[in-house]
Amino acid sequence: MRTTELVDGFRQSAPYVNAHRGKTFVVMLGGEAIDQPGFRSIINDIALLNTLGIKIVLVYGARPQINKALEKAGLNCDYHNRIRVTDDDSFRVIKQVAGALQLDITARLSMSLSNTPMHNAQINVVSGNFVIAQPLGVDDGIDYLHSGRVRRIDVQGIRRQLDNNGIVLMGPIAASVTGESFNLTAEEIATQVAIKLKAEKIIGFNEVGGIMGEDGDITAELMPNYAEHLMWQMEQKADACTATVAFLHAAITACRSGVPRCHLVSYGENGAMLQELFSRDGIGTQIVTEAAERLRAASITDIGGILDLIRPLEQQGLLVRRSREQLEMEIDQFVVIERDGLIIGCAALYPFPEENVGEFACLAVHENYRDADRGSALLKNIIQLARQRKYYRLFALTTRSIHWFQEHGFELVTVQDLPEKKQQLYNYQRRSKILALDL
Repeated sequence: MRTTELVDGFRQSAPYVNAHRGKTFVVMLGGEAIDQPGFRSIINDIALLNTLGIKIVLVYGARPQINKALEKAGLNCDYHNRIRVTDDDSFRVIKQVAGALQLDITARLSMSLSNTPMHNAQINVVSGNFVIAQPLGVDDGIDYLHSGRVRRIDVQGIRRQLDNNGIVLMGPIAASVTGESFNLTAEEIATQVAIKLKAEKIIGFNEVGGIMGEDGDITAELMPNYAEHLMWQMEQKADACTATVAFLHAAITACRSGVPRCHLVSYGENGAMLQELFSRDGIGTQIVTEAAERLRAASITDIGGILDLIRPLEQQGLLVRRSREQLEMEIDQFVVIERDGLIIGCAALYPFPEENVGEFACLAVHENYRDADRGSALLKNIIQLARQRKYYRLFALTTRSIHWFQEHGFELVTVQDLPEKKQQLYNYQRRSKILALDL
């Protein structure tokens, strides 16, 4: 029977379905995304996440829709420190726009026609006073009037709705304890909700599908400090993408407050959010929490730490013995995980450029740190390096870890599948199993 792309994709996504089930995602749907033709597909994908057991808080913005409505009404809003000063006349328009969008999004999430992906979904969309606002007040003599900020989040109320498999929908208008309502930013609401709920992710959207690097490609991963540097650079430009800057503000604050990952994907590419969440390589940019550990290229000063890691494994026959001199010559092939000055993991990528392949070798993790999948992190880094070098295949030799490699996508091959130089060095007495991963 011929294997189809659908079957392959379904199988490859299964680990991610299992990993995400029961987790809380905050989806930040800016007004720019709502204005796009692909908005309907994004809503369908959000419904699919709910069906897969993921708890969804959907926070929508309305910046472009509000600007258009205010212009149509002949109203001009002042800004102070890049924050809209919301007077009585403009607030009436803003409430109309935000309310209309809430109804539209609820209607789309309620759709269950038989010819749509949401057939039989039966999603409960819940909106309410989960966010309590307070006025921004006066700054430098400027009264922000009806512009506000988050004062309190009803965490238990939100969790009750999520536990009942509902999607919690929040807009940019929130009530206060005095019975007034205020205009907030969707970014602040999404950030504070994610932090208070201890959400697994924030997901945002922009036009290009991530943060563009200097080489013109999407940057796969950023730490908060560097993301902040990029955000500052963007803010200096008059033509900066508002959606991207707003996402970076939210992601940096959220990551520094304990949200592990914040993803930025395209609102124009069909299924971009699903590709980012359920494929090995993703498709957008993620901002990730900075940890006490660093995975980095090895240097000559790491030789002692690497030897301390690999000597016990060499004595057990799990690794081929390497001398200090050999390590010194090969140190450029190694990457290490450093924690508080201690080398707790290492791995190497040996090049075979003639055949355009690489060898994943010398994987070792300190015995006190083997419970957090650091081996997988080292493998992922080596795979990225191999792809940067345009290798089409990665191979590994092992005597004990066959299943671990197979769990990570490697398949058993023969000695004849090795590069010619490696075939000549193969130790038939050791009888290592050979596994390969096509890149």
